[in-house]
Amino acid sequence: MINIDLKKIIEDLIDTFLYAGKISIDLRAQGLTKHIKSDNTPVSNGDLEVNKIITKKIKTLTPNIPIISEETSDNKSLNNLKDFWLIDPIDGTYDYINNLQEFTINAGLIINKKPVAGLIYAPAKKRMFYSYGKNLAFELIDGKPIKLGQTDNFNKNEIKFVSYSNKIKPEIERIHKKLNVKKFVRMKSSLKFCVIASGEFDGYVAEPRACEWDIAAGHAILKHSGGNVTDFDGNEIFYGKEDFKNPSLILKSKNIL
Repeated sequence: MINIDLKKIIEDLIDTFLYAGKISIDLRAQGLTKHIKSDNTPVSNGDLEVNKIITKKIKTLTPNIPIISEETSDNKSLNNLKDFWLIDPIDGTYDYINNLQEFTINAGLIINKKPVAGLIYAPAKKRMFYSYGKNLAFELIDGKPIKLGQTDNFNKNEIKFVSYSNKIKPEIERIHKKLNVKKFVRMKSSLKFCVIASGEFDGYVAEPRACEWDIAAGHAILKHSGGNVTDFDGNEIFYGKEDFKNPSLILKSKNIL
């Protein structure tokens, strides 16, 4: 087990995330340059600049821990990783390049294949979330850390989920019915983990899609707020899998565990 001060590391990263968010907005206002990657997904100069800012700071804080980022090839060929960072500099690039608001900046720290800390910033919404241990998940509001998982406005008769799409696939619909989900709202980025952790929504269901850097930070934040992340069979999610591919996912707030 790596002996590091998670609280100090995460708190030392907050200002870097806020700065990277400002840069992302400034670059978008100036007009982004965009191209399509080999996997047919878009990337912009904003993604790459945010990646540079975040990885540089993380390297100074934890120089001996490898970094896996969506936007670089560094370390992606390593096998049997146990302790590493997963970074998605812009999750929701489509929203980012199309002047929408739900895109996020993400970093999750994995120790022994489990998420132990995470940061997610939604620059256009000015919402900063982070966590570094059990019951230690926060949203920074007006410069003050407000603990997540403290809401008492849960209504078991009005369970609200977020969804990747407006069209619900049959298997996901079956899980919704089992969990008594009454309505859902589309949300594409990792912000979904945060609004579940905060109690604004109650859960999320997804078939296998996307990659580990899309969910690591959110997994840590939701877990540390008292929520839970499993696959469809109730198995715990581990990281460092082949090609960093995600399994199926069920996210639950602490209210519906």
